[in-house]
Amino acid sequence: MDDRFPAFRSTASHAVVPLLAALLLAAALGPAAAQAPTLVTVTVDNAKVIRLPENTQTVIVGNPIIADVSLQKNGVLILTGKSFGSTNLIALDRGGNMLAESTISVQAPQAAVVTVQRGLERESYSCTPNCQPSAQLGDSTRYFGEVSGQAEARRAMAVGGK
Repeated sequence: MDDRFPAFRSTASHAVVPLLAALLLAAALGPAAAQAPTLVTVTVDNAKVIRLPENTQTVIVGNPIIADVSLQKNGVLILTGKSFGSTNLIALDRGGNMLAESTISVQAPQAAVVTVQRGLERESYSCTPNCQPSAQLGDSTRYFGEVSGQAEARRAMAVGGK
């Protein structure tokens, strides 16, 4: 196995994140060490760039409703948070041997989102710096539908639709 441990970059913070490096080390040490997956955190509607271990042939996402991946050239993977929750990501080689496993935790955005709770009704606003309606998972159905509908109508107008 290759002794290089690639670094991973977070597109949101531009910080180098040692994602899967521990798993590569665990895989090199043997099956007993490879049983503790690394935790990868991503925010809903955000992406992270991950470099896969060399010789990766297959990538498996446990629950594609929570996170999705897009394979790029040269062993690069784009991980996108789709909804709140936790799932796993597994990299296999050509023979079906596990090269790496990570637990993916998709979380709510922490900064610049203000949540207004009115009884059982919840509304979210993106305050960057002025507050504007922002449909978020968990908002009331009425509010989510109204905000999403307006956003979709605006997109349609921008591309010459209805």
